[in-house]
Amino acid sequence: QVQLVESGGGLVQAGGSLRLSCAPSGRTFSNVHVAWFRQPPGKEREFVAGINWSGGPTNYADPVKGRFTISRDLNTVYLQMNSLKPEDTAVYYCASGPRSANYYFLINPQKYDYWGQGTQVTVSS
Repeated sequence: QVQLVESGGGLVQAGGSLRLSCAPSGRTFSNVHVAWFRQPPGKEREFVAGINWSGGPTNYADPVKGRFTISRDLNTVYLQMNSLKPEDTAVYYCASGPRSANYYFLINPQKYDYWGQGTQVTVSS
């Protein structure tokens, strides 16, 4: 069982920035796809960004393109969030699952095996 630990959420004003981190507890990432999802209040969980641990293209949902950047370093995956908007308010989750070249596979939360506990991001107007 892999436990993913997220950190970095908080309260920020519109236009501000936050960086989220995700690391596996007691293990290392290898040959998986790691993604960030978010769940706004009263809405379904949605894909935000994803990255293959061993390299390859990154993927972003349209609402965050140009503002968010997913990256990795050693055994941690980051989500740098800039120019935050009130509509970015959500609980953000890190997830890991099988690699795929199919975008529609990668944006489906049911395809992921392991999830973090979530971290709250609140953007005030």
